[in-house]
Amino acid sequence: MLTSRCSINSKMRSFFYGVLLFLVSGFFLSPARVWAQTSVTTWHYDNSRHSANTTETTLTPSNVNKTTFGKLSTKPVDGFLVGHPLYLPGVNVSGQGVHNVVYVATMHDSVYAFDADSTSTSPLWMTSILSYSPVGATSVPATVKKNGGTTGWSELGIVSTPVINAVTGTLYLVAETYESAKVVHRLHALDVTSGLEKFGGPATIAATYTLNGSTSTFADLYQMNRPGLLLANGHIYIAWGSNGNNNYSQGWVLSYNAGTLQQEGAYTAEPGNTLASIWQRGAGLSADSSGNIYAETGEGYYAAGTNLSSSVLKLSQIGTTLTLADWFTPYNQQYLSTNDLDLDDGVLILPWQPGPYPHEAITGGKEGTIYVLNRDNMGQFCSTCTTGDTQIVQELPQAAKSSGTPVYWNKTVYFTGAHSSVCAYTLQNGTLVTPASARSGLMAGGGHAFLTANGNSNGILWVINGKTVYALDAITLKTLYNASQAANGRDVVSGVAHFVTPIAADGKVFLGAQSNLVTYGLFGATKF
Repeated sequence: MLTSRCSINSKMRSFFYGVLLFLVSGFFLSPARVWAQTSVTTWHYDNSRHSANTTETTLTPSNVNKTTFGKLSTKPVDGFLVGHPLYLPGVNVSGQGVHNVVYVATMHDSVYAFDADSTSTSPLWMTSILSYSPVGATSVPATVKKNGGTTGWSELGIVSTPVINAVTGTLYLVAETYESAKVVHRLHALDVTSGLEKFGGPATIAATYTLNGSTSTFADLYQMNRPGLLLANGHIYIAWGSNGNNNYSQGWVLSYNAGTLQQEGAYTAEPGNTLASIWQRGAGLSADSSGNIYAETGEGYYAAGTNLSSSVLKLSQIGTTLTLADWFTPYNQQYLSTNDLDLDDGVLILPWQPGPYPHEAITGGKEGTIYVLNRDNMGQFCSTCTTGDTQIVQELPQAAKSSGTPVYWNKTVYFTGAHSSVCAYTLQNGTLVTPASARSGLMAGGGHAFLTANGNSNGILWVINGKTVYALDAITLKTLYNASQAANGRDVVSGVAHFVTPIAADGKVFLGAQSNLVTYGLFGATKF
């Protein structure tokens, strides 16, 4: 009997193992199936803003072309998508089972959760932020904010890229509403499975900052949260500035506890004065592994150590306060501010570097000068410098005109420019090797690029050129694909928002347009 039972159990085990092997083989070996593996929970993948997805196993330089790659679906939404989409695989959506979900937030103050693999235009859920506002609340008319001419927006609602805490299943966003002829900003925390508000939210945003007896007050009418939100140190960091109106706006960074939505820190780069906006073309604030926060500011009044226009800021969260830890200001800051050549991009936090400065950051601005900074000693302001900043690691004058946030991959740093080439510089012992190792053809560009790769291979640099998605070989910077190549306008998007950026995960590229979410990918792939 014992032998018989063992024989039966052995056969049963063999049967079940065979079934399991069949199922697993189906998932991993079928060319029509994509195994979800990559989450996109923050602006350009990580808090260092490397802008590189190095777990992309589906999209390669050999299959991203007009024959095998293109537009898969277009899903309508109720307003412009300015911040880029976010993505979570394997979400157990309330009442609808498990889905790979792409999240988008609109300028009409709505948040959508779509099945990322389906062509269905129906969302898994949709939340109107206006339902958490007083009766009669609307999105903010662009004419009220005095900035419609700059961006082409007709309304302002959710401007920046939200951020997701995948551990708690929470999507954080900032929304503008117009209530009783006043602009109001609120921080919202939504459940990723249902779109319902969490943590007793939303939290209405207000702030003051006092320096030397003078108090600056956050003014909703003149402030805009353009940079993507940052989740670090258990806090949500929100940056502010103007976009097209230069009345009373100031550069602010506000800190909120991610669990309680209570404000725990406020800093302004221009106390007692105006401007020094933090807008970064929508790029998210950056954070290093020690939790320090980095941002760039625009033009304005300058006073070293207190009023930091046209500067790179390093902030620290100390308890319930947010303090200035260090900064860098170019030697020609007055020229930059006067000629609207201020710093307007995100800050790239490099991984550990060999050489004398292991902790570095790279950034730039409208003038096109590239700055390589020592994060342990940012350099502050050299008042005696006349032709360059000798106190920083490296400076390449006007090397990437009006560049987007740099991209880092495989010991290479990529820069995009407006009406110039995309260029790649090899990084060696903490400095950029000149001349550039590769350059693309002329691009209208000026936005933020990102990169997909499988580890250190199959690198593709993705760029928005005007309103067209481009894919460049990351080694040669030769064009692999652009959305205007296919016949009959198959892959063309009718319009995109000001400085929009796409994002890619698990074999698909998601692009927010003026009234829809567009998904690109390989033809023939089906939902698993």
